Amino acid sequence: MDTTRETDEAAEIEAIGQVVATLEHSQRHELPDEFVGLFRDDAIWTTGHGKRLFGRAAISEFTHRVLPGAMTDGTVTYEVEYVLFIRPDVAAVKVRAQYWTSSGEPDGNPGTPMYVMAKENGRWRLVACQNTEVIDG
Repeated sequence: MDTTRETDEAAEIEAIGQVVATLEHSQRHELPDEFVGLFRDDAIWTTGHGKRLFGRAAISEFTHRVLPGAMTDGTVTYEVEYVLFIRPDVAAVKVRAQYWTSSGEPDGNPGTPMYVMAKENGRWRLVACQNTEVIDG
């Protein structure tokens, strides 16, 4: 058993989890600059409604327009479900997302985002992201 590799991987998963936690924090507190700061300059973001955004500037413009006021009636949580290391510095991350009403009830269907992340200069960044709503049926 290679415990060094397992320890390194566990540390990277923790660091990736911190990016997802920051993403949640930025959305819950409607902080578009914090949200946008998680992306690489050339990132791709597809919203839960299928809007495709190319590059941090487009992500920023969209986020600054829609995030303020988005959490007026509730909140959101994100949970890392699975991390697949494509390379030591590139990971595909499956996340469970859930919006909640202000009274603590689930608001709509859960989401299942996929985030491809890359580690650059010691920091994990969002590179290619797709949000998808889960529809039972």
